[in-house]
Amino acid sequence: MSTPHDLEQIDRINAGGRTPVVFVHGLWLLPSSWDRWATVFEAAGYAPLTPGWPDDPDTVAEANAHPEVFAGKSVGQVADHFAGLVGRLERKPVVIGHSFGGLITQMIAGRGLSAASVAIDPAPFRGVLPLPFSSLRAASAVLGNPANYHRAVPLTYEQFRYSFANAVSEEEAKELYAQFAVPAPGEPLFQAAVANINPWTEVKVDTRTPERGPLLIISGEKDHTVPWAIADASYKKQARNEHAVTEITEIKGRGHALTIDSGWREVADTALAFVRRFAG
Repeated sequence: MSTPHDLEQIDRINAGGRTPVVFVHGLWLLPSSWDRWATVFEAAGYAPLTPGWPDDPDTVAEANAHPEVFAGKSVGQVADHFAGLVGRLERKPVVIGHSFGGLITQMIAGRGLSAASVAIDPAPFRGVLPLPFSSLRAASAVLGNPANYHRAVPLTYEQFRYSFANAVSEEEAKELYAQFAVPAPGEPLFQAAVANINPWTEVKVDTRTPERGPLLIISGEKDHTVPWAIADASYKKQARNEHAVTEITEIKGRGHALTIDSGWREVADTALAFVRRFAG
């Protein structure tokens, strides 16, 4: 399921010999949401790789014109997709993910496939118990209708404003919505919602493996979708790993759009500083 573009990036990275950095986007975004980050990490001497989820369109316009392509993607399927791409790299990569991409990042780390990991406002996994009201409200755009399990679901501007862009101005929120927002599969949110009562859930992370590698969790102070309570609970689960460094940091004044809004560079620099400490 790898695209020719992804395979071309991987071949170029393997030929170059630099440490790869794999960026994993979350729901309602595309790989292009990482373009500025990729430029920063490449300038710092790393080899960025920005693959999509299976069937991701190339552009926001195409994604909004054909929302059906997003439907039917499970957490396990997406994690296996990224693990397969990582397995093609000749050097263990750094993996950086946002939201559900932050969950996938931790799943890949739990498989011992990453040299270091950064999970930004990561979606919760089995064993992470807090359910703040703001998270439930943000997820209600999907969870409010059981039929959305098998659908691709777009966010209205008002829903995007609450769940992503609450910490920026109205003008910037509208710009972010137009530039970045695309439909997303409903299934991962339903999977996450029942992860703690489903013993067979795909939404689980091996937090104890000695091969996990260093992990940084970044939390936006004003995030409605993944507030501090969830990020900190994820950190506490991960910090029980006796074999690897686990850190958490909070970015003041930031919401769930912290990887794409006007303050993205502070978040990118925070991630880059951690990567430099542990991955050269």
